[in-house]
Amino acid sequence: MLKRICAVILLAGLAAPAAAAPPEGPATTFAGIDLFSLEVASDPQISPDGTRIAYVRRSGDVMTDRMRSTLWLVDTRSGEQLPLVAGPGNHSQPRWSPDGRRLAYVSSGEGGAPQLFVRWMESGQSVRITGLPQSPSSIAWSPDGRRIAYSMFVPDDDAKLGAAPPKPDGAQWAPALEIHTAVAYRSDADGYVKPGYTQLFLVSADGGAPRQLTFGARNNDGPLSWSPDGRTLVFSGNRNANWEREPFDTEIYALDVDGGTVRTLTDRRGPDEQPVVSPDGRLIAYVGYDDKRLSYQSDVLYVMNRDGSGRRALAESLDRSVNAPVWAADGRSIYVSYEDRGLTRVSRIGLDGSVRPVTDALAGSGLDRPYAGGSFTVARNGAVAITAGSPARPADVAVVSGGASRQLTHLNADLLGGKRLGEVRKIAVTSFDNRPIDAWLTLPPSWREGQRVPLILEIHGGPVAAYGPYFSTDNQLYAAAGYAVLSTNPRGSSSYGAEFANLIHHAYPGRDYDDLMAAVDAAVAQGFADPQRLFVTGGSGGGVLTTWIVGKTDRFKAAAAQKPVINWTSEALTMDMTLFTSRYWFEKLPWEDPTAYWSRSPLSLAGNIHTPTLVVVGSEDYRTPVSEAEQLYAALQIRGVPTALVKVPGVGHGAIASRPSQAAAKAAAIIAWFRKYENGAN
Repeated sequence: MLKRICAVILLAGLAAPAAAAPPEGPATTFAGIDLFSLEVASDPQISPDGTRIAYVRRSGDVMTDRMRSTLWLVDTRSGEQLPLVAGPGNHSQPRWSPDGRRLAYVSSGEGGAPQLFVRWMESGQSVRITGLPQSPSSIAWSPDGRRIAYSMFVPDDDAKLGAAPPKPDGAQWAPALEIHTAVAYRSDADGYVKPGYTQLFLVSADGGAPRQLTFGARNNDGPLSWSPDGRTLVFSGNRNANWEREPFDTEIYALDVDGGTVRTLTDRRGPDEQPVVSPDGRLIAYVGYDDKRLSYQSDVLYVMNRDGSGRRALAESLDRSVNAPVWAADGRSIYVSYEDRGLTRVSRIGLDGSVRPVTDALAGSGLDRPYAGGSFTVARNGAVAITAGSPARPADVAVVSGGASRQLTHLNADLLGGKRLGEVRKIAVTSFDNRPIDAWLTLPPSWREGQRVPLILEIHGGPVAAYGPYFSTDNQLYAAAGYAVLSTNPRGSSSYGAEFANLIHHAYPGRDYDDLMAAVDAAVAQGFADPQRLFVTGGSGGGVLTTWIVGKTDRFKAAAAQKPVINWTSEALTMDMTLFTSRYWFEKLPWEDPTAYWSRSPLSLAGNIHTPTLVVVGSEDYRTPVSEAEQLYAALQIRGVPTALVKVPGVGHGAIASRPSQAAAKAAAIIAWFRKYENGAN
């Protein structure tokens, strides 16, 4: 029966009638099929001289139903671009040699595990320089351009516990037992974890046998940074004896490339990551914080001497979480990115702590929801390559120089130029305690000034994350169906400072509910939303709040809780990040204070829910496990509340919208569910 219900929902949203006449012209609004034609830029790598940018271009493939990545090159002066690596497979991680004459990258084009390649830019010839069993990552050229360092997962032996009896030749027996001993024994991205560790390697840029640099039962992670003399690699990782039970207690390490010795440069409780050696080799910049087990803490920029002494914070009063430090060529300042009020900025932080803004035009490379994000790199002349976007376009490549930003690519001009997209407007919201709350409305393409339309409150995950004025396929699909979509940053969101984020510390969900209701009230009061046709949805942390909301109020006609957590005790004991929830979001362990876990669990409000609620989850979700969604579905079925369970096959938490057909079908299912109850149907 359930399969039939779900099939009806999906078909109602996607399929055209069998006898439908062919269209008389192109569709003028955004549709699910357009997800296959979208393109988005990521990982822009500017050449050392600032004249060219290599970037990853992700495009939908309608025949394989996947996003495929290729490498492209764009001239920063003319904007002319050409494909670098666009054959079969996926291609990523472009990295320039120090002299700009070669480009290293990773490609699966020859089949099997992705391999490391080097392209000679003048001749256009590429050569595979590795034959690895696993994919390399964190590629870093040596300063003289002769070697490339990288990290790679190295499998270890499975745990043993007894043995099966000997198997006769040719016998067909059941698979061997799986034995897990790791604290974090599964991950959302990879499922049940195979034993092994991430190690560092070195290979000649001309090819040859790689040399393993690190060993033992410890993980050694990137990014990797060379000292100017090429003798030392600096990296982050957790090589402490108790690393499994303190997974966030990472340090900065220095590896002697020739001798193999590893020195620890930092030693506090908390993450120290993303080290970068200064151009003169005297200093190391990195980010981190003293872990106080709060729901949120900002990554602070630090510098220290190359031997680990003289550590000091820079611009600690910035009160934003900084990321991706890059030294300026003169060694007097460090470029970083950070989110600020829903936007992503790049600034230069001087060694004196001064902060000089460079641009606020960054945009992330996600498509389904309007999260803040973006990436950048810096040339020796100070030109900055960024991913830049807008509410009407996914991320493109832009260059910032002399204080001006210039967009170089227009990847979706043909596809979206002929579409009537939903306009995105920022609206003013003030919450119960007079705090301003940022919110953006995506209006239907057909909307007219003064018209009230049905409203979808769409809540971000995290909960410490942020929406902004960015392109979103979900929001545009909802808008094309006639709904206004409200994207809000309630208390607990990032990009507003530590105090705002920690208003939900040990109190989530809580008064963030009031911020969301204030945003809905504002959309109604300002004449956009029809108060009789309100809907709510959200994923992950947004799924938590969706379920909490329908347990608190009946004002919404229908809801769609996507990958929710509804029982904090079961989530804390089944999620992939085993040690996270009980350490950072609660004061005590589940069995020490079950009342605290229950009082903040949306399941505790199940008896109050009357709102028809769709439940959506990836079938391989280990972050907010499938059992959470199924508990909600079962509770609603027991109570007789209209519900349906939609499972997205073969995907986990972060990948629930990664395949275009599934992203389109999921949005269509939610629209069909809302349509069903828009006029009060039972």
